[in-house]
Amino acid sequence: MAALSTDALNPGVRKREVFGWAMYDFANSGYTTVVITAVFAAYFVGGVAQKAEWATFAWTLALSISYAIVMLTMPSLGAYADLRAAKKRVLAVVTAGCVVSTAALAFAQPGTVVLAMLLIVVSNTFFAYGESLTAAFLPELARTEAMGKVSGWGWAFGYFGGMLALGICLGYVIWAQKQGQAAAQFVPVTMLITAGLYGAASLVTFRLLRERARPNPEALAEGGLRASIARLQRTFAEARRYRDFMWLMACAVCYQGGVAVAIALAAIYAEAVIGFQQQETMVLIFVLNFAAAAGAFAWGYLQDRVGHKLALGSTLVGWIATCVIAALSVTKGQFWWAAAIAGLCMGSSQSAGRAMAGLFAPPAQLAEFYGLWTFAVRLASIIGPLSYGAITWATGGNQRMAILATTLLFVAGLVLLLKVDVERGKKAALGLAAGAA
Repeated sequence: MAALSTDALNPGVRKREVFGWAMYDFANSGYTTVVITAVFAAYFVGGVAQKAEWATFAWTLALSISYAIVMLTMPSLGAYADLRAAKKRVLAVVTAGCVVSTAALAFAQPGTVVLAMLLIVVSNTFFAYGESLTAAFLPELARTEAMGKVSGWGWAFGYFGGMLALGICLGYVIWAQKQGQAAAQFVPVTMLITAGLYGAASLVTFRLLRERARPNPEALAEGGLRASIARLQRTFAEARRYRDFMWLMACAVCYQGGVAVAIALAAIYAEAVIGFQQQETMVLIFVLNFAAAAGAFAWGYLQDRVGHKLALGSTLVGWIATCVIAALSVTKGQFWWAAAIAGLCMGSSQSAGRAMAGLFAPPAQLAEFYGLWTFAVRLASIIGPLSYGAITWATGGNQRMAILATTLLFVAGLVLLLKVDVERGKKAALGLAAGAA
């Protein structure tokens, strides 16, 4: 916390509250790291689905279904949270849902493909809800000129949470393997560890983070769901006023699709193509998280200095290099280079995008606009991994071709980013706020 100056925070915001907000990133990163990236993904393909040709596609399909649910429902949920001043209450409900369904993954055994897919759909849906709602607190905490810094601090802190969860799980896996246990025995325990850490760490968030919004009296009289949907319709109808936010969402659909591929399929690619063993994969993801934490923290300060657009664009160039190196790698050493670059770009690109979305979001509609941002990110998370899985299946398991095709998503993201005018987008958001007042 010493690295974060109070000059970066809005009046009345204390460092301890930012710490509480960042603790949610710390809490939920274990889910992404252990379940989606390092452990359960590879276990699903190799253990639950028993290395069937369709296994990778089934994994990406489960993720895509969850992202489709979030894409269709999060904007209205965000609007509801804004109108009722209920971001914190809704966050508590979806957090409990993710913790319980993550723990239930312990019941996934070889052959239980449908059960495993169902639990991934449920847990990943709740995770995405929580990720969007906690992001909506960012503009309430950070000054406009320091939003990148505070966002980067949160992302960096989050990756350390992922490393803690993965480190504990790695220690347990090493012990379990020495005892002669198979993956079907030790992977379920890692799911319980991850769920427990998620729930425990999130309690700090609910203790320290304040709900600053006030309920909208008209919404309370009109009815929450109907008011939420009506307000969301107005937001889309007025999209011309937020064209830079819309360009940023289009950019996110592309580049976040590529990031989703890295998150959902890194362990699968490392083990199936490069030949990593499970312990080696967990170490790889652990180091990747460390690099991501460093990237998010450093880029948070950099983007406030050089500009959000340039900072985000530079990370997309790094992602292009990552995909090319990964596709050409034939040794573990070569793949480590791709993983190192991916780590540095992962935290920084996601942090930069979240901060830019906050700049373009009207203060009275933070959760709603972050709901729209989540719409774009989850659409990307369908397009990226599902395309990867489909290419892999169609080419008889050629994952090198699939990862090379992912490069096109980052190239398209760069092109769309050129359309974004940061100053114009900030003025549009503030103009709406002034009109509403």
